[in-house]
This record gives sequence, C-alpha cells and structure tokens, in this order.
Amino acid sequence: MSLQSTDPIADLLTRIRNANMVGKTEVRVPTSKLKKVVAEQLVKNNYLAGVKLEDGKPRGTLVVTLAKPGENCTINEIDRISNPDVRVARSLAALFNPVLYPSVGEVLRITQQELAYLVGLSRQRVNEALSTLQARGLIRIEYGGLRVLSLSGLRSGEF
Repeated sequence: MSLQSTDPIADLLTRIRNANMVGKTEVRVPTSKLKKVVAEQLVKNNYLAGVKLEDGKPRGTLVVTLAKPGENCTINEIDRISNPDVRVARSLAALFNPVLYPSVGEVLRITQQELAYLVGLSRQRVNEALSTLQARGLIRIEYGGLRVLSLSGLRSGEF
C-alpha cells in the first residue's frame, strides 16, 4: 500500500532534506511533472547536483542526486507558510526591502491582483489578508498601493 502525498512539493523537499541529513547521495521519488520542474530548478540554482527520470509502470521515478556537503548549497531547513495572512505579510516585507528595491520609498505601489499572483492566492483572499494586516496596524491601504507601518511586524508573522 502506498501513501499518496497531499503536498507533492513538501514531500519532495522533505525527502531531499532527510536524505541529506543522513548522508545519502541520491533520493528516488515517484515522479510528476511538477516535481521534475522543481527538482530541475534546484539543480539550476545549485541546491542539487543532478536529476534524471527513470521510466516505470505505472509512473516513473525521479532520481535526485544530492550535492556533496561543502560543495553546493543543500536543503537543511524547510519553512512552510500555510497561513495566507502570514504569506501576504512576509511577501510584503520582502518587497519592502530598501537594499533589494531601493526605489520603493514609503509607499509600495502594487495592486491586489499583482500581490495575489506573487503569493499564489486569489485577489479576494489577498484583500482579506490586507484588511487583517491593516486592522493590526501593520500597513495602511492607500489609493494605488499601501504604506508599511511596521516592517518588523510583517517580517515576524506573529499576529
């Protein structure tokens, strides 16, 4: 009997992290198009050494080659943000980074739809999250954007 994962990306990352922690050099996971794309991006960004697809029935196996310790970046921590309000808050905090985005100023010019695309939520759910953040005094919604009132509050996600 095989267990079906409800979150294939979390499953993939967890298997990679666990294999890395016990010193394995390779992980074999049931494949999907999404897992293959994610694994290829991890290789491209030097988190993994390689990935290949082995055919099989009923579906293939994704063979992930881990980077050797000290050679490349490795996955050793996974931070899953499932609360939509926290996802919106942390994304806003990341966008309001004067080092990465020096021209942001005090008001972040972003539409709710753009923010929805960024965090992977519906525009309606982003609207609810922004209302919650505003009620907690972390942001102020203004015409054409929003003003961050507490950057540390957005970053912490503890509200």
